[in-house]
Amino acid sequence: MAKFEYTGRELSGSLSNGVIEAADEQSAVRLLRARNVIPLSIKSQDDDSSKGQDISDWFLPGVRLDELVIFCRQMYSLTKAGIPILRAVGGLAESSTSKRLRAALEDVIAHLERGRNFSSALNQHSEIFGHMFVSVVHVGENTGRLDEAFAQLAEYLEREQETRKQIKAATRYPIFVVVAISIAFVIMNIFVIPKFSTMFAKFDAELPLVTRALIGMSDFMINFWWLILIVLGLGLFALHRYINSTAGRYKWDKNKLKLPVVGSIFRRSLLGRYCRSFAMMLRGGVPLTTALNLTADAVDNAYMADKITTMRKSIEKGESLARVSASSGLFTPMVMQMIRVGEETGQVDELLKEASEFYEREVDFELKSLTAKIEPILIVIVAGMVLVLALGIFTPMWDMMGAIKGN
Repeated sequence: MAKFEYTGRELSGSLSNGVIEAADEQSAVRLLRARNVIPLSIKSQDDDSSKGQDISDWFLPGVRLDELVIFCRQMYSLTKAGIPILRAVGGLAESSTSKRLRAALEDVIAHLERGRNFSSALNQHSEIFGHMFVSVVHVGENTGRLDEAFAQLAEYLEREQETRKQIKAATRYPIFVVVAISIAFVIMNIFVIPKFSTMFAKFDAELPLVTRALIGMSDFMINFWWLILIVLGLGLFALHRYINSTAGRYKWDKNKLKLPVVGSIFRRSLLGRYCRSFAMMLRGGVPLTTALNLTADAVDNAYMADKITTMRKSIEKGESLARVSASSGLFTPMVMQMIRVGEETGQVDELLKEASEFYEREVDFELKSLTAKIEPILIVIVAGMVLVLALGIFTPMWDMMGAIKGN
């Protein structure tokens, strides 16, 4: 008997993993399903397929979202036409322009030829195909509606791609202005202020506090620029480590929802993603608690994921979806009403989809007006820099000119 390491989900939605003995992979799958565990990945302990990977694979560019959308659209067309999975994946692997996606699909073909099911083979490349992606495919292949599963995934990924494009377009101008201000600040301290400092030193006059502060800052930047770079690098490294820790990620994800101007956009965008992915899960036939678990991963926010996990635990205790949604404090009254109606009519997925469209319309509107909201803040920053420069540089010059005229 061979030993297989497995990762799966129980009917409650919680992850489970361990080692199981079976004659082959298919036998291991049947044993796990008999234990009410949905296998996500199964790997023989004697399997050395992961060893000896080409180190050049580490430097391949990642799979873009638009490439995944095209993959889902093509898989939808091929499976709807009745093309066998092995042949469909093989054709897409040959025509793929992404080296990483092509390598992943070729590995999926190898797993399929060894008898592994499609979702389990995709799960071997979780960095490309996430847990939610794999779960929807798993439900589709077990219900005979794989084409619908890929259609839903394509729609979801297209909307995600559109949201990202809108965010990039809305933040392009503010980022450009902030970068320009930073460059101007550095140039002013390195090239401009030292010239005035030399001129003021010749007159040997008493300088205002603002001027002395500007000259001191300029001298520090010129003489200790290496220290500034070290402190800045260590600070960014420490911030990165903190944000990637469990506690730091939770606090950052919670606080960024409260940020001025952009906090409401983050919140509505996450709620739209929650409603859309949750609706897709339910429409695909995923059990409610499992769907909540997968949706918690999909929102990509530790604070909101914790709230969703709490909702799942409450549902497991027998509470209704409407009640746990209300107690979470995440949703607006209108969306809560839609969830209640959906639960009463048995159309939660349809009304959640409408809720996602409501949130997405709000995000669209706020993104379009984001530049107008940020412009006054940027103007105040630029005006502050000009004011400090005027007080620190031009005020002592006027005093000196007055003194010269008086003499």
